Amino acid sequence: MSNRNFLLGFDVGSSSVKASLVDIESGECAASAFYPSEEAPIKALKTGWAEQDPEMWWANAKLSLADIMAKTGAKGSDIKGIGISYQMHGLVCVDRQMRPVRDSIIWCDSRAVPYGEEAFQALGADYCLGHLLNSPGNFTAAKLAWVRQNEPDVFDRIYKIMLPGDYLALRLSGIANTTIGGLSEGIFWDFKNREVSQPLLDHFGISRDLIADIVPTFAVQSHVSAEAAAETGLAEGTPISYRAGDQPNNALSLNVFNPGEIASTAGTSGVVYGVLGSVGYDPKSRVGTFAHVNYTDQLTRLGVLLCINGTGCLNSWVRRNIAPDLSYAEMNDLAATAPIGSDGVSIIPFGNGAERVLENREVGCSLHGINFNKHTRAHIIRAAQEGIVFSFCYGMEVMRSMGMNINKIHAGRANMFLSPLFRQTLASTSGATIELYETDGSVGAAKGAGMGCGIYSDHNEAFASLRKLGVVEPETAMAAQYEEAYERWKGYLK
Repeated sequence: MSNRNFLLGFDVGSSSVKASLVDIESGECAASAFYPSEEAPIKALKTGWAEQDPEMWWANAKLSLADIMAKTGAKGSDIKGIGISYQMHGLVCVDRQMRPVRDSIIWCDSRAVPYGEEAFQALGADYCLGHLLNSPGNFTAAKLAWVRQNEPDVFDRIYKIMLPGDYLALRLSGIANTTIGGLSEGIFWDFKNREVSQPLLDHFGISRDLIADIVPTFAVQSHVSAEAAAETGLAEGTPISYRAGDQPNNALSLNVFNPGEIASTAGTSGVVYGVLGSVGYDPKSRVGTFAHVNYTDQLTRLGVLLCINGTGCLNSWVRRNIAPDLSYAEMNDLAATAPIGSDGVSIIPFGNGAERVLENREVGCSLHGINFNKHTRAHIIRAAQEGIVFSFCYGMEVMRSMGMNINKIHAGRANMFLSPLFRQTLASTSGATIELYETDGSVGAAKGAGMGCGIYSDHNEAFASLRKLGVVEPETAMAAQYEEAYERWKGYLK
């Protein structure tokens, strides 16, 4: 039996739900598990749609929790706080019995683009950018407007709306609440007036009553209910004390809290996330600007989010269809046998719906420059990784135009950052040094919970055990070759 004290973190992704136990005394991860072992299904009833059943997240969270409790021998009473990270921008709608009235419309669903664009025109650029810091675009508010217009019977049954992490907290506690960070990523939050945007709600015909109660990001937000305790083995009354979207949480996991600090991930989607200390936005809304985890009325900390939908999706597609006999590590080795620029092959990676960085255009994925006499799958695999990197750099140009200084990128050694080729191409094309760390979203969420319930005094104490695993410097001698490949890629994008 365990005599240690732990913090529990959940990370609700679109591929799986991961859970981790962090030992409070050492700050080290004691155990992690995720379910399902293969990627969770995403329902696509029409082109551009993407939905998941919220109950699937709850089922996978329970399986992951049972696994780590068994691995460590921990009891429910050993867990002193629970934190939740989650896939951003999803819409969960529940009725008065707190049951979902439909599947969640998740982050990569593009059906609401016209609703957001119409709202931007009606409310005006000055209001949307000056108050919301974004176009309503394809975010949660626009998705709810789609439900109201196209599924009125469903809309009439909605008692509260929430983000995916809010739903997991609801299942754990029986209480519906949300955060300013969650509302900002849904484009419900008015940063100028520091309140839910009534003009946006009025435009979309949404009652303020549908918005759940607002709680701080770091605080005891609710407690594990008797019902959830019986289902999970957790102790009734355990505090739920932190919640954030996956990208702000990833930045927290990498101890990125202050202006000029950058975090990046390259999983199912690819992200570069930087912190601004003053209110700013892109006039074309090609990147999102949201409340960072440490945003308060007294402290302006905004996360500028560049998201590329077709990142890991492209890499996994290439594996399934081009290299089904290879592991990802073997793919990386094979790609490295092709030269920088893939001998003229370029891949535009945007095959997973509309892309915000392209002003919500849906350009698809395309392959350019193939010569049947000299190109092999090594060139295609390398070109796919280069195309993903170039999409990052394309968005980073936008972030730099907002005044963000990108000289160093913090990243977890996971997903595509496991590829030496990917890391070196990103460093050399962007000109930024990459620092690699051993962390993940569920571990970060657990440490966030420790901050929220007062176990850690601040983020420096929470992340004192964070270890740097490696540094990737730009290959300055090869800068011209990377630049030539990037410029060629941009030519095909136009």
